[in-house]
Amino acid sequence: MILDANQLASIRQHNDEELRRGSRATHGYPARTVQDLLHTVEALKKEKKKWKKLAQDRGKSLKAISELASDRAD
Repeated sequence: MILDANQLASIRQHNDEELRRGSRATHGYPARTVQDLLHTVEALKKEKKKWKKLAQDRGKSLKAISELASDRAD
């Protein structure tokens, strides 16, 4: 299942409420487990952005190298 930003925010808000309730929390997944999963999602988003930027930089570098090589071939 893919969650959008609104769904993640809703889960985060609900989980924060569960954490505030403490021992009176409802049944289901432990709030700490959900919190750990949300942190993992955020870390994965940051990694994705980092790799996307790296790929874009790599593409720009390869384009520059290709242009230099074609200039020398002429």
